[in-house]
Amino acid sequence: MNIEIANRLVNLRKKNNLSQEALAEKLGISRQAVSKWERAEASPDTDNLILLARLYGVSLDELLKTDDEIPRPEPEKEPEGQGEEEKSDFQKEEKDEYVHVGFQGIHVKDHNGEVHVGWDGIHVDDKKKGDNVHIDKKGVYVNGEKYDKEWIAHHAHFPVAILMVILYLIIGCVFNAWHPGWLLFLLVPIWESLMHAIETRNAHHFAYPVLAALIFLCLGIFWYAWHPGWVVFLTIPLYYSLVSWFESLRGRKAEDRDGINTEKEAGEDEEK
Repeated sequence: MNIEIANRLVNLRKKNNLSQEALAEKLGISRQAVSKWERAEASPDTDNLILLARLYGVSLDELLKTDDEIPRPEPEKEPEGQGEEEKSDFQKEEKDEYVHVGFQGIHVKDHNGEVHVGWDGIHVDDKKKGDNVHIDKKGVYVNGEKYDKEWIAHHAHFPVAILMVILYLIIGCVFNAWHPGWLLFLLVPIWESLMHAIETRNAHHFAYPVLAALIFLCLGIFWYAWHPGWVVFLTIPLYYSLVSWFESLRGRKAEDRDGINTEKEAGEDEEK
């Protein structure tokens, strides 16, 4: 106990005309315990402090107040090398998360994976889910497997690609949704191939495998439905089969029309 508090206990006891024996009897303790308090060799417990305050007619704050500075706990020392290791891990983590926009394209990297959009195509590596998608002039590859037979012959038109980049930057900067915001870039080949298919009137030119990959990624990322979401890839051969069937049907109709026209021309020649 603090010597100042011990002296205060002595003065309060004498002020109330109590001996150590009388105080001990009122508190139900031994005289030796009271003597140790007043010599600062021991401290009263909480119950005895409350009884002393009531007996002397003072508050606990008045009973225990002291001018001594309250000792502050010393900060725990970190084991040697631990602080540096944690610091290096933090610096490494900061270094591993960045966004770079330059002439070569846009490159985003964080603990979930990497996204690169450049002149050579779109490359996405989702480390958290263990999936990767690569789209370039050679085709569309999901987890190393090629899903389309032929890629769009021409590059995406400038305005559409720039629009997707602007939307991606807005979503990333405002909502911090770099992932899965990169899915926007899959809309570029989908839109351009659709326009090309309409212009040429050939459904084979539509990048349906990219659309299937986009649907699969959306099902997996937003609803964690990687299974059975993969079933969407089974529609790719179905799509091309239907397109081929319609084209062959249209070709037969064209041949029939040509045959009918040929017969009419032959009949007209005979009449002449």
